[in-house]
Amino acid sequence: MDGPRQDTALDEEDDMVIIYNRVPKTASTSFTNIAYDLCAKNKYHVLHINTTKNNPVMSLQDQVRFVKNITSWKEMKPGFYHGHISYLDFAKFGVKKKPIYINVIRDPIERLVSYYYFLRFGDDYRPGLRRRKQGDKKTFDECVAEGGSDCAPEKLWLQIPFFCGHSSECWNVGSRWAMDQAKYNLINEYFLVGVTEELEDFIMLLEAALPRFFRGATELYRTVGKKSHLRKTTEKKLPTKQTIAKLQQSDIWKMENEFYEFALEQFQFIRAHAVREKDGDLYILAQNFFYEKIYPKSN
Repeated sequence: MDGPRQDTALDEEDDMVIIYNRVPKTASTSFTNIAYDLCAKNKYHVLHINTTKNNPVMSLQDQVRFVKNITSWKEMKPGFYHGHISYLDFAKFGVKKKPIYINVIRDPIERLVSYYYFLRFGDDYRPGLRRRKQGDKKTFDECVAEGGSDCAPEKLWLQIPFFCGHSSECWNVGSRWAMDQAKYNLINEYFLVGVTEELEDFIMLLEAALPRFFRGATELYRTVGKKSHLRKTTEKKLPTKQTIAKLQQSDIWKMENEFYEFALEQFQFIRAHAVREKDGDLYILAQNFFYEKIYPKSN
């Protein structure tokens, strides 16, 4: 046809979509607020994926709708989507260009303790909101000692299924297949997975690798984020050594901890090859490759 095309393709960077399928109580709100603060300046869109009752597993028909939205909603590109949903493999739906997955995970017992008190006392982010277990004054130690359901080892089983995905076996507590699949996805399907305990380094690496979204993120986190963005669960009491030891006897803890250690090792490996340390501070390495012996020679 003569004349210019009306439906022009987005360039590579503007066609980019990031999905942050956030695991609850891993500093996800703190990190997401950084994305919200930068979106106007860096010219991208941020969208929260709000699922009914925070159910991390989508129905098959919702999976189709979600994939279609993500890939074809040009007005929202470049886009940063975040929500408490488990990993979804876009390739199963015939998508040519998959989104970029990122995530953050946390020491499994620390995450569970934080979630336990969050359900009872909330946090300083929305202090007036009534929580599901509000009024229950029982400490985490007391819950474990009494064998309560809210602190049972089964409640540790969350980070593995979030990375494993939408297969039924992912949600079978203690499944070795689920852990292996979660590890596979972390390595092969996620661009970067950080840890709560080293959140600043995670943000620094994202800024270096994906400046289209995260330009200015490290400085923002250092100057503002550590004070205003860190969401603190109120009334949280650290568990005793006895409580921790009891949970660590569980096979479920052993698997979740193995997955956490696996993710931590991978993150530290990526960081070691991306930064240098000087006087106790980390600095991103400059480009460390170039091209030569280019043939045929141009005239």
